[in-house]
Amino acid sequence: MSQAELTALPAPRAARRALWTFGILRSELVTTLRRGRTLALLGVLAAVPVLIGIAVRIETGGGGRGGPGGGPAFLSQVTNNGLFLVFAALSATLPVFLPMAVGVIAGDSVAGEASGGTLRYLLVAPAGRTRLLLAKYASVLVFCLVATVVVAVSALAAGALLFPVGEVTTISGTRIGFGEGLLRAGLIAVVVALSLTGFAALGLFVSTLTNSGIAAMAATVGVLITVQILDTMPQLDGIHPYLFPHYWLSFTDLLRDPVYWDELVRNLGLQVVYAGVFGSAAWARFTTKDITV
Repeated sequence: MSQAELTALPAPRAARRALWTFGILRSELVTTLRRGRTLALLGVLAAVPVLIGIAVRIETGGGGRGGPGGGPAFLSQVTNNGLFLVFAALSATLPVFLPMAVGVIAGDSVAGEASGGTLRYLLVAPAGRTRLLLAKYASVLVFCLVATVVVAVSALAAGALLFPVGEVTTISGTRIGFGEGLLRAGLIAVVVALSLTGFAALGLFVSTLTNSGIAAMAATVGVLITVQILDTMPQLDGIHPYLFPHYWLSFTDLLRDPVYWDELVRNLGLQVVYAGVFGSAAWARFTTKDITV
């Protein structure tokens, strides 16, 4: 066999591996997004902005009042500009609803397959445990983005139907056009989705520790609640900057003019650290785990 023939041999093998990886990723995405539980979670997330908008509309009678602010104070701007319902809805769902939904999906990603008896059959495919785990993490990350976009789009639609839309008054007091405000809303949705990547890796790690999907989901959500409680205790302010939800609401700095980047960078950097640590822990556990069911 010539040298040229020897060099050409690995190419088809690499192509087959790439196809296996793409096939597993596609299968994971389809399975995750088509599950009834996933659709129910997305339905609840879509309903939250609508309920917030209706509540504000009923309370104010559609009248414009309130001044600029951040976090919950976005509600005071909704009656003046329906686009603010996007910011208010993301502020309301990020501490609880969005991460709980991500915790359910991430916690069930591996443990659910084990409890259902399908994990062993997935490993029969010549893709390897590492690529299977990466595919599962990627599907959870896609859910993070889809869930955030669902909240943002639902809020935008409800805000446009219930309230006037137009120029946006930033937290700094300056005014920007509706197009730029819409662009910032899209950027905020991406930042919110990225803010959940560290917690998604933590949930994936928890999912590798047990063969019970319910136990993994409950443990993941339990960790979320515990860490959020710790983040509100002033006696523990020394550890607050190292807790994954501490900078979640830093996305509000994107509504300043100019944008404040310090806490946004800290938030994304912290998520990278959590994703690296717990992603590595999940890989170490999953690649050595004895799959018997």
